[in-house]
Amino acid sequence: MRRPRYISLPIVLVLLAIGYLYHATVFVVIDGWLGLATAAGLMNAVAFSALALMCVATYVMAISRDPGHVPSSYMPDIEDPGMPIHEIKRKGGDLRYCQKCSLYKPARAHHCRVCKTCVLRMVLLVGSAAHDFHRDQQQTGGSFRTSYIICAVLLFPLTLALSILLLWHIYLILHNKTTIEYHEGVRAMWLAEKVGNVYRHPYDLGAYENLIS
Repeated sequence: MRRPRYISLPIVLVLLAIGYLYHATVFVVIDGWLGLATAAGLMNAVAFSALALMCVATYVMAISRDPGHVPSSYMPDIEDPGMPIHEIKRKGGDLRYCQKCSLYKPARAHHCRVCKTCVLRMVLLVGSAAHDFHRDQQQTGGSFRTSYIICAVLLFPLTLALSILLLWHIYLILHNKTTIEYHEGVRAMWLAEKVGNVYRHPYDLGAYENLIS
């Protein structure tokens, strides 16, 4: 499997973000709150440093390890009664085949433009050649895959909710509104339109002035 020979901009941005958050947390928040010279401050700094190190280590592993490619020897057994139907559910009932890799694709495998190869998804096919080829890796990596799935399930709704909340409050700040004023403004706008007037929020000074006021 070919890996990128350079560090891409998104990777650099993520590492810079992690570095900034680490510096701000340890040398600004913890140092200013408890002081790094105190026992409590030192313990918090060590604990956060350990978490940050694990974060960086897992990120480096994620971008450098083989995500699980389809072996060149893989050949689906069309006579296997246990073969999932979605593995052959293509136009005309043909087996899933990657024209770029010139290989048959197991179920849930997709071609990755970055990796330049077909990558297996979370579940490997039990009983197929791919399972035998990656048996040792599955035995040691199953718990990690489970952890990744659990983290994704927990973090996705949290990230989505916080992102929406962030955008919502940015909108309120730029328009110099509170949440209550927004809802009152919706009704005021509706009432103004009924009589042919134009409603304008009385505290809206413009985006820039609202931001610095």
